[in-house]
Amino acid sequence: MSKNISFSWLARCRWNVLDMINVIGRGSVPTYMFYEIDMTWAEQLRLQLKEKGIKVTATAILLKAIGIAQRLHPASRTAILPWGRTVTFNDIVAGFTVERYVGQQPAVFFGSIESPDSKPLVQVAEELRAYGEDEISTVPQLDIEDRFNNMPWLFRQFILWLGLRFPKVRLRYMGATFGLSSLGKFGCRGLIPPCVSTSTFGVGTIEPRAVVREGAIVVRPMMTLILNFDHRLIDGGPAARFMQDVQRLVEGELQSHIEEELRLLDSQSKSMATSPA
Repeated sequence: MSKNISFSWLARCRWNVLDMINVIGRGSVPTYMFYEIDMTWAEQLRLQLKEKGIKVTATAILLKAIGIAQRLHPASRTAILPWGRTVTFNDIVAGFTVERYVGQQPAVFFGSIESPDSKPLVQVAEELRAYGEDEISTVPQLDIEDRFNNMPWLFRQFILWLGLRFPKVRLRYMGATFGLSSLGKFGCRGLIPPCVSTSTFGVGTIEPRAVVREGAIVVRPMMTLILNFDHRLIDGGPAARFMQDVQRLVEGELQSHIEEELRLLDSQSKSMATSPA
């Protein structure tokens, strides 16, 4: 029977994701909300920017929208400390999973983008691209995690223990105020990610679906967005209002937050078009 099985050590490049699940997520009370998001406006925005030679992904739009919604809903960016104390993080940091290869082994890293709520959408998209394409050693957050993976187990556990008790340590190593994980590019319609922060989002693929609009059946690009929230820190009603704001922003209200950026891009495009070759 032993001929039919083989043993190996868990790859070090998987330690970060296991720590997030087993240590950071320990004791959470995960609760789920499912929303169907109409991506018509977001897809039009992506095409509009693509015509200017700018690539912006749906993930970038989501990160900015969630960041703005978090500004309006402080309970969505909290953490629980020992003995019932809670902390609210004032600086919004977008967290997201990134699959990279370390040698021949696929590994999940946790990217972070500071101030996605106020940062230009194009800059959010560029930072996302760097996480997915640049060398690990040249992206500070990825480099820290890669080196952290190779530290002794006891030291890693001590740092995590400190992070769960002292907010300043947590901000140094685990600064994200929300998390996002997407498998949409693989055709996955929905994803329930581990509850590793008060607000963690699972993103499905964007696909044409039949929906009812003003009493008529139409086909729209739809996406399933799932919120996994820690019920110890936020109740169902506040979580639903938070999700409604995210939905409204992604479905078009984000326009008012990026109008100045779009005007500047239009001006730059016109200037380039009229400048002599």
